[in-house]
Amino acid sequence: MSPRFPKTFDRPAKALSPQEASEEGLWLAAEIALHDERYHGQDAPIITDAEYDKLRRRLKSLGDAHPAALADEVGVAVGAKPKVGFEKVAHDYPMLSLDNAFDDEDVREFERRIQRFLQISDPITFCCEPKIDGLSISLRFRNGKLICAATRGDGHTGEDVTRNIQNVSGLPLQIDHQGGMEVRGEIYMAKGDFAALNLQQVAENKPTFANPRNAAAGSLRQLDEQLAQSRALSFFAYGVAGPQGDDVSQFDQLQDLARLGFAINPDTARLTGADALIAWYQKRGLSRAELPHDIDGVVYKVDDGALRQRLGFVARSPRWAIAHKFPAETATTILTNIIIQVGRTGALTPVAELVPVNVGGVMVSRATLHNEEEIQRKDFRVGDHVVVQRAGDVIPQLVSVVSEKRQPDALPYHFPKICPCPLASKIVAEFDEKTGKKDAVQRCSGGLACPHQKRERLIHLVSREAFDIEGLGPKQIDLFMERGLIDQPADIFTLRLREEQGEFAPLMTWDGFGRQSAENLYGAIESRRTISFTRFLVGLGIRHLGTTNARLLARIFPSMKSLIDAHHLGNLKQVLMEVDGVGGAMAGSVWGFLEDPRTRSMMEDLAAQLHIEAELPKPIMGGKLENKIMVFTGTLANMSRGEAKARAEQAGAKVSGSVSAKTDYVVAGADPGSKAKKAADLGVALLSEEEFMRLLD
Repeated sequence: MSPRFPKTFDRPAKALSPQEASEEGLWLAAEIALHDERYHGQDAPIITDAEYDKLRRRLKSLGDAHPAALADEVGVAVGAKPKVGFEKVAHDYPMLSLDNAFDDEDVREFERRIQRFLQISDPITFCCEPKIDGLSISLRFRNGKLICAATRGDGHTGEDVTRNIQNVSGLPLQIDHQGGMEVRGEIYMAKGDFAALNLQQVAENKPTFANPRNAAAGSLRQLDEQLAQSRALSFFAYGVAGPQGDDVSQFDQLQDLARLGFAINPDTARLTGADALIAWYQKRGLSRAELPHDIDGVVYKVDDGALRQRLGFVARSPRWAIAHKFPAETATTILTNIIIQVGRTGALTPVAELVPVNVGGVMVSRATLHNEEEIQRKDFRVGDHVVVQRAGDVIPQLVSVVSEKRQPDALPYHFPKICPCPLASKIVAEFDEKTGKKDAVQRCSGGLACPHQKRERLIHLVSREAFDIEGLGPKQIDLFMERGLIDQPADIFTLRLREEQGEFAPLMTWDGFGRQSAENLYGAIESRRTISFTRFLVGLGIRHLGTTNARLLARIFPSMKSLIDAHHLGNLKQVLMEVDGVGGAMAGSVWGFLEDPRTRSMMEDLAAQLHIEAELPKPIMGGKLENKIMVFTGTLANMSRGEAKARAEQAGAKVSGSVSAKTDYVVAGADPGSKAKKAADLGVALLSEEEFMRLLD
């Protein structure tokens, strides 16, 4: 266990109170979002891959142990939002990430987990492929012709880079195939091509690239298509998306792609059982330096297509695949400063600034320290020589202090008692009502008055997950705030009117803007004047209220008036707590937001500028389980309970862990226990496994 996590990480997830789980979950989600953006959005990671994966794994364990205490969407996002300048492309099938394994036991548990899910005991056959350190790409073909190439983006929407991949080695633009087809693969830069590119950069007095992955990503995402096409990029296909790839052996699918002209990794194997996978992985680790391209691990995929279909997906990754990462690399550098960053909800995060150091091909200059306890536990001091680690060849973390090199005058770091904002607001740490223990996350008490929180709230409001205002990002928010034109969210929607009234010079005359870019920005703002209540709620930045919970809240209270009326009546918390999927943390956050006159006023001022569309229930599209609330109990005969839940969710049902009057069906297997009795008492329909299967069909 890494000591970088909050103190609650030292305890099993099941041992935490819902409040502790919620607080740690939010902290983890914020960290994951930051590092997704740095890695996928900026191609500039600042923490290690191992640390990132520990964040993901801990968040999953918290969600499994406390599903009602964590926002459903926490940790679901993949990658980062698309880069401004490229057309957006919505993926027909999400481009998900993979869970990771770091040791032999992780691999064995991966196979056991699949066996438990499928209720089989035979060893599983896998297709094993080296994990290329490059950039994922989606290629859509129609009647043999490439019509679109898109980056991963955030997993649901990517960037159209079709013009930039015209000269990529191993990627045919025309194939012998009728109808539609979507091929997935990895764009990368070979080691020799990377060295040649850096020599060219030096000759032209331009900055060099840190590693082949950054070079490939930077080349692929060039707005200058001629420059992009001039770079030596290569491609390996790793699968077919959608129904065409569902029932096919993964290994055979790769051979079919090779026959169509796609390059596939020649070092691919079909192996059975975890021990065979581990032996294959160890050989790859010994020979990786001799390869013409970088790999940061290997990938295991269930070979049988029918089994992959049964296994399905969790929120952000397939159940049938895992990446087995290579061990970490380390380097030593100097900790030059510790600064404090203030987030949207006032959370204070210490950040280590470092003398830049090359760790496995990546220049590392910053690392998050997470909280006060992290600094005290490792005793980091400004001026210390510190060990920096990169695991999985991608992202960095601070490991330890080189104590023998510590200077005599190095002083212990003291966490500030006041916020670094101009208001110098007091820093507070919340206490768990049950345990009375101080929360590891400390927060600025200034609320909306704190300029740092105000800035982060504005950036969140215009982000893709909330209002999604194209062309209005952190840089533009900073500019408008510096000029005193935006202070509260409502100010965004009065910019054009104030310009027309002569309150400031026309936007088109500002540095960085022209007539077209100014019109585009104003048009993007105007297009969001009509917005759904769900997006409006997300944009407010209420703690514990991401997209999934905001949608749930908007269905309980379909308008702002109904939400405020419930708050006035004093029963808001009670109503929310009675709803499946809503925990005390979310209910308390919503109530506190409405109770605070500052946030309440901010919300009402913003609403006055908008037309907010009431949330309507999702229409039933014909499936018998769509929008139904289901509970499973007892032992099923033909599938594991995990598979049954997954299939119900795929059919549009919402699976709950407890029976209430709102439950539509309880599926009872052998030895159903108290849930079946409670369903009978409440008059909820009890289904056998066979009846459940008929509803699925």
